[in-house]
Amino acid sequence: MAEKKAKTVIVNGVHNYSAAEAYIQPEAHIREQLEGFKDLKLAFMVHWGLYNQLGILPSWGMVDAEAEWSRRYNDYADHPYWAKDGAAFREDYFNLIHSFNPICFDADEWAELAADCGFKYLIFTTKHHDGFCMWDTKQTDYKVTSPECPYSKRENADIVKQVFEAFRKKNMKIAAYFSKPDWHNEDYWEKAVWKNTPTTRMPTYDVKEKQSKWQAFTEYTHSQMTELVRDYGKVDILWLDGGQVTIRDGLDIKMEEIVPQLRKINPDLIVADRTAGTEFENYITPELLIPDEAIDVPWESCLTLGQGFHYAYDDDYKSVSKLLSLLLEIVCKGGNLALNVSPQPNGRIPRNAVKILKELGAWLKKYGEAIYATRPCAPYKVQDTFLTQTKECIYFIAKGGLDYAIPCEQKIAKAELLNDNRPVAFTQVDGNIMLTEKVETDEEYTVFKLYKQV
Repeated sequence: MAEKKAKTVIVNGVHNYSAAEAYIQPEAHIREQLEGFKDLKLAFMVHWGLYNQLGILPSWGMVDAEAEWSRRYNDYADHPYWAKDGAAFREDYFNLIHSFNPICFDADEWAELAADCGFKYLIFTTKHHDGFCMWDTKQTDYKVTSPECPYSKRENADIVKQVFEAFRKKNMKIAAYFSKPDWHNEDYWEKAVWKNTPTTRMPTYDVKEKQSKWQAFTEYTHSQMTELVRDYGKVDILWLDGGQVTIRDGLDIKMEEIVPQLRKINPDLIVADRTAGTEFENYITPELLIPDEAIDVPWESCLTLGQGFHYAYDDDYKSVSKLLSLLLEIVCKGGNLALNVSPQPNGRIPRNAVKILKELGAWLKKYGEAIYATRPCAPYKVQDTFLTQTKECIYFIAKGGLDYAIPCEQKIAKAELLNDNRPVAFTQVDGNIMLTEKVETDEEYTVFKLYKQV
């Protein structure tokens, strides 16, 4: 299997991203699917699991080596701090299955909101590192449909099934977030070890010394991936988290065996094996950051609406102005934005989050043509103006007015101001475009549509 060195680190639970120069081009058919992926631009990302009940970080508090940042106390109580003993914390965390009961969850309501706010695909946590499965897996009883989980008594307890079906009805693509590490699985974290020994994000044993145990874990992981791709309708993207589980780090789960099997089920399947640096990292995934420069391979930045990927009781959400600046920065550099929203313990999207998302959606309803299905346009950004393009048009999205020249070698036939749907006068001299009339608007961004000369 071909492999190139990836630029990767996991610091405080956050992944860096593989270097663009290390990207391995997939086969032609998957490249075609990736062109469609690049058209989507905006993902409704949801981290949801046991941790939402308490407003704590997903999974990471269970790792003693990560305790300094994952268990620290703060004024909003959105980090666990009730147990200084790691083993006691792990026991308490795993037992959250006994209280998980989001009785107000409505998948159709989520999908309606996401579609109305301009999102084009879903990324949903089917399983985080804690191992709790949000679908009716046949590989473990640590799942939402287990009799130990109160939500299992509901008629449609399979949350993944509900979510995937609801979002498909809104013509949205589906990405299944799936954690490769599984800290509940005995073949990854042995209970006899984690109850008495400090944990890291790695297995509790040497996989070279216990090869049969690692093989059992590999088979378990393959079986769960197969269930999601085979039994839950068309999954467009398999979004694999847990970048330490790679050949590079000595934890080989045989991706070269399972991916071809999954593509027999769905030949269109895109695989985002984060930071792996292999041919199964079909697009790269900067986390909580935006690359400094435009990237010419498929990529997606996963950012958060609130302060983190988890639900917090008193969260501070980004303004629509901030969201727009992030979206424009990403799109002009050729990427997609995966914007994480986490539900309340009862399964509802927080009201304050909904308000901001609707404001974003209102902007996209008016100016989405400058975002969706566009590609980068050099020089990408000039001062406070972002550039995108299609085959027919170039878009200038300027914060405030536009009283400076924009480099543009492409000959332009005419220009329009989308804010008012009217033509604007301009000159194009020596590879620069300059407006020849003053444009005023009470909106934060003025959006210009320039028609390429045929």
